[in-house]
Amino acid sequence: MNEIKLTDSEKDLMEILWEKEKAFMKEILDIYPEPKPATTTVATLLKRMQNKDLVGYTLYGNSREYYPKVAKGEYFKEEMTSMIDRFFNSSVTQFASFFTKNSELSQKQLKELREIIDKQIDE
Repeated sequence: MNEIKLTDSEKDLMEILWEKEKAFMKEILDIYPEPKPATTTVATLLKRMQNKDLVGYTLYGNSREYYPKVAKGEYFKEEMTSMIDRFFNSSVTQFASFFTKNSELSQKQLKELREIIDKQIDE
């Protein structure tokens, strides 16, 4: 999969599409909090995201029902991989060390992380 780059505005829109799974423009606009973006702004974002092959649509007469073409989990996996590549020289170990030392995790949270890792090792 190619690296996905989304602006903050595109991420907000993708969150709506991931939540709804498919939606018409009116439904998308209804979900946005106030102040709502202009219809033309959302239409531009959708067009850009179609060009990135992240969003598709089904045509019903003159109306388009939009849907995400990339799963949320796939997107976040790619984002994490990209971040680890950029900031930690592709080293998951460096990332984990930084994360556990700098995120002020409680003993309980650290133990939960260890359990998750141990479970993955056992599988």
